Amino acid sequence: MKFLFISLSFLINFYAAGQNLDKTYTLSVTKHQVKINGVVISYTATAGYMAIKDENDSLKAKLFFVAYTKDGETDLSKRPLLFAYNGGPGSASLWLHMGALGPKRVVMNDDGTTKPPPYSYTDNEYSWLDKTDIVFIDPMLTGFTRSIGKTDKNEFIGYDNDVQFVGDFIRLYTSKNERWSSPKFIGGESYGTTRSAGLAGYLQNRYGLYLNGVILISAILDFGADATDKGNDRPFPLLLPTFSATAWYHKKLSSNYNNLDTLLKEVEHFAVTDYTLALLKGDQITDEEKNAIADKLHDYTGLSKQYIMESNLRLYVGRFNKELLRTEGKTVGRLDSRFTGDDYDNAGEEFDYDPSYDKTIYGVYAMAINDYLHKDLKYENEIPYEILTGRPHPWILSKNKYLNVAETLRDAMTKNPYLKVWVANGYFDMATPYFATRNVLNHMFLKKELKKNISLTYYPAGHMMYINKPSLIQLKKDFEVFINNAINK
Repeated sequence: MKFLFISLSFLINFYAAGQNLDKTYTLSVTKHQVKINGVVISYTATAGYMAIKDENDSLKAKLFFVAYTKDGETDLSKRPLLFAYNGGPGSASLWLHMGALGPKRVVMNDDGTTKPPPYSYTDNEYSWLDKTDIVFIDPMLTGFTRSIGKTDKNEFIGYDNDVQFVGDFIRLYTSKNERWSSPKFIGGESYGTTRSAGLAGYLQNRYGLYLNGVILISAILDFGADATDKGNDRPFPLLLPTFSATAWYHKKLSSNYNNLDTLLKEVEHFAVTDYTLALLKGDQITDEEKNAIADKLHDYTGLSKQYIMESNLRLYVGRFNKELLRTEGKTVGRLDSRFTGDDYDNAGEEFDYDPSYDKTIYGVYAMAINDYLHKDLKYENEIPYEILTGRPHPWILSKNKYLNVAETLRDAMTKNPYLKVWVANGYFDMATPYFATRNVLNHMFLKKELKKNISLTYYPAGHMMYINKPSLIQLKKDFEVFINNAINK
């Protein structure tokens, strides 16, 4: 009897464990409608985990995703499919999900400033869902995505592991949902653009999954173009136009510079000519040359000539953010330099926090995704939805000093000459400066006929240009142009 009791207990516990496992991977499927461009779109939302297994059929991870598919589509070979994600590394996909692409968006003022809490979200009439089905992906240790059991998180983090993890999910989702014949796109923001370049190569080379398009929002492809380390002078000229745009916005420049586009063209020319040459000379630069460059930098940034000379003609993100409005006791944002903050004191070298993140977007987006998943999508999960954390670290980018995935993208475009790439840039973005992005693309050395496959658009906003409503509207229009060009043969 004792043996029978133990056996029954074992079976009961085993069955219960199976039930819990099934519940964990039960997808929440709900029906909705949204009006986009005056047309009502009926769609299905699917939220939950995809079980990620190894080739021995052992569970390794559970990846959280939210998919939106338009109802009534009978021929999926004509319905595009977009996989979207954010960056970090260590960021969930809520920013693109609830800010620009998805059927709901956070409610903010038109300029991107935040209304007082409690926050809210509303239907997104600028969603991309009328043009494409969308799958939002949360990489490892973001959102609800986690490793399973004793599986080491390090198997899924770092550049190479992350590309494989997300790429394997894309392949699995495409197969399970019979979407291999659909036009396929991937789209990422910030570090998500690094991931996208890697995925374009991985999906193509590993699975023969050729894409129609890659969307890069606030791109960083070559970290050597952004990392202002000692001995790496390349980023300083590439940052200058963003610093100049910021100074212009905060009215720190001469009234002669009353047009942003005209100003930036002048600054860009100076950056790649006289300024670059001066930095290349190192300590061989003459006093006369140094004074002339400092005068120009003063004109283009509004910083004092003394500060510029003391900085050895090299201006840094963080220090610039503190210095520009120091006399007013304000700092400017890194993700979006239109926004200002207040520090503990005015004497510091760098700002205490990024006002364009902590003061502007963090709270409203955190509320939106947590409320929306539970209330609208009927998805329940008691673990915290990780928004932007340092948990997936240490994040190994490359064995080399600077990771450069532009070559991976070039290779993918060369092997798939129909692949289209769209790069969206914000003028007030210090995290991924637009001029650095353009410079990296110009160093891919694509053949002339392939270079036509890359399109760039610019917005008078920051890293998340879509929090500025006019830019959100334009982003949607630019997306429509891009996807039409990418799928029309």
